Amino acid sequence: MAKDSPIQFKGTSLKIIQTLLRTTDPADIHAALEELTGNAPDFFENELAILDFSQAGDLPDNADWDHIRRLLRGSGLHAVATRGLPDAQAAAAASAGLPTLAGDALGRASRPARVEPEATPPAPVSAPAPAPAVETPAAAAVSEAAPAIRTIILDKPLRSGQRYYARGCDLVIMAMVSAGAEVIADGNIHVYAPLRGRALAGASGDKDARIFTTSLEAELVSVAGLYRTFEAGVPAELARQPATVSLVGEGNESRLNIAPLALR
Repeated sequence: MAKDSPIQFKGTSLKIIQTLLRTTDPADIHAALEELTGNAPDFFENELAILDFSQAGDLPDNADWDHIRRLLRGSGLHAVATRGLPDAQAAAAASAGLPTLAGDALGRASRPARVEPEATPPAPVSAPAPAPAVETPAAAAVSEAAPAIRTIILDKPLRSGQRYYARGCDLVIMAMVSAGAEVIADGNIHVYAPLRGRALAGASGDKDARIFTTSLEAELVSVAGLYRTFEAGVPAELARQPATVSLVGEGNESRLNIAPLALR
């Protein structure tokens, strides 16, 4: 194909946010987005999203997919496909421009099978066989080590109305996150000061992400899309105490766990 062809296809990999939905009711989705993102148009900064209904219960036969896409787009999230829908709903979504992904489409690529070294041919009797190369544990560790995850450290407080997104890494904050401020990370969030605003860890779907703070006074905490608000205040036993927030359970049983953090 000529280099100046009007169309060319190239393989690439894109970052796509797995968006877990348990309803197709636009009113419920709007309310959840308003609480989670404030319906800020640049909250997700034009990210792509897979709408994952694999954990949804009974869904109605009909859904207003255009409305759902507009709602998500209102927070800067662009839906490109669905997964986990019953056949009839999946066909309707596909007709609306949201094709269905296979169930394993979001899984990690399987590791290539290990190639066993070929057997060393027997050495001639007349000459000693050379010593086989031995891979030391240290060398093996270096060859299999994953790239280090970068961490962003903020030394200044975040005031009401400010927001910070640590894309693709952990976020460490050495100062207060005020009420009305918002911190987001694709990895863990550490706040070594009062956490009075919103904290959203695992924003790209990492269910192992956690939130750590030395003083829990948050308005909202979220891990991998599951969130909890504290409109009536943080429970007394955890208020202004060191705490950690994580996901426990699997599938539909996943829930947020907020536990005291022993620092001494």
